[in-house]
Amino acid sequence: MMDMRGKAAIVGIGEVPTGHYPERTFADAALTVAEMAIKDANINKSEIDTVIPIGVVSNSINNGNIVCSQMIEALGLGSHAKSNFQVMSGGSSSASSLKVASALVATGLSKAVLVVHCDQMGTQLDLETAISTFSKVSVSPEYETPYGWSQLGLGGMMQQRYMHDTGATERQIAAVVESLRKWAALNPNAMMRTPRTVDEILESPMISTPVRKRMMNVLADGAAAYIVTSPERARDLTDQPAYILGMGSKCTNFTTTQQPSDLVSAWRPAAEEAYAMAGITPKDIDVAQIYDAFPVFILISLEILGICKPGTAGKFVEDGNIAPGGKLPCSTNGAMMAQGHTGAGGGIAILVEAARQVMGKAGDRQVPNIKYAVETATGGVGMDMHVGVLGTEV
Repeated sequence: MMDMRGKAAIVGIGEVPTGHYPERTFADAALTVAEMAIKDANINKSEIDTVIPIGVVSNSINNGNIVCSQMIEALGLGSHAKSNFQVMSGGSSSASSLKVASALVATGLSKAVLVVHCDQMGTQLDLETAISTFSKVSVSPEYETPYGWSQLGLGGMMQQRYMHDTGATERQIAAVVESLRKWAALNPNAMMRTPRTVDEILESPMISTPVRKRMMNVLADGAAAYIVTSPERARDLTDQPAYILGMGSKCTNFTTTQQPSDLVSAWRPAAEEAYAMAGITPKDIDVAQIYDAFPVFILISLEILGICKPGTAGKFVEDGNIAPGGKLPCSTNGAMMAQGHTGAGGGIAILVEAARQVMGKAGDRQVPNIKYAVETATGGVGMDMHVGVLGTEV
C-alpha cells in the first residue's frame, strides 16, 4: 500500500446543527457547510478543483442533483473545476472519501478537494419508510429477510454476543451512552444534549434485546464538509492543519450472517496498518473518535484499536475513561448516539470532529495537548472497519 503519511492534510471544516430542521433545505445546508469549510481553511475558491459529494439516503432527487455538479455551480467553481464525483460506502464514506481526496492531492491530480455531506434523514423519511429502509439495506433478501432480520436486530445480537463473550454488563453498555451524552452537552451541533445517567438509560424500554431505547441512535438532518490539500499548502493556509498520517482498512462481508464472529481479531489489521503508516502505537493516542451505530461498537472498537485488551473495554468505559476529563476522551462530538444519525454523515461528523480536535477548534470540549487523534468508520451492517490517524505535525 502507498505510504500516505504526511502527504495530505485537512485544512478546513464546516458543520451545521444536527436534528429535525424541516425549514432548512438540502441545497442551503450543503452550500452552508461548504462555504464554512472554505472560510475556515482561508482558501481561495479557485484552488478547489475537485468536489466529492457523499451519497444522500433520504431523497433520490437530492442525490441526483449533487452527483450532477450542483455544488460546482452553487459555489461558482465552474471556470476551473476538474471533477465532481460521488463517494458512497454508507457509514464508512468518511474513510473512503478521505482516501480518495488524499490520493488525488498526493499524486498532484488535484490542488484541493472539497468533500460535502448533506442529508435529511430526520424530516425527509417518514417512520414507515425509515423502518422499511433499515430492515432491507445490507440484508440478504434470500437468506435473512424471510426470518425478519434487520439492522436493529443486528444491534441486539452483536451486543448480546459481546456481553456473552466478555462478561460485559448492561450497566457498562449504558455507560457508553452516558459518556456520549456528556460530550454532546458540550457540543452546540448535537441533537441530544440532555445528559443521561446509567440508571436513566437502563429504565428506558427494551427495543431489541438487550438494546434499550436510549441505547439507539435517532435519525436526523445534518451536513458537514472538509477540505484536503497538500501539506505544503496547508502550512500556508492555517496555523494548525490536521495532517493525515495513517490509514488502514478491512472489508469482510455484506450480510450479518457472514460477518466474522470475532470482529476484534478480524478487524484489528486495519488499526495495525494505520499505526504502522503513522509510526505510532495505541499508547500514543490522545483522543479517539469512534463510529457508533450502537454503543457496543465503541467497546469492540476500543479493543480493535488496542486501547483496551480484549474483554476489558466495558470496565474501561464504566470507570469514566472515555468521558470528559477521562484518560482517553472518545467520540467527543457525542457520536451518532447523541449527535444524531444522518445517514452516511455519521462517519463524516466523526472525521470532522477528529480534525477539529487536532486543529484546536473544539471549544468547550477541546482535549488539551493533542498530538495524535485516531478515528474509525464502519458501513453497512458492519461490513468493514477503517482506521485513520490525524496529527498536529508530520
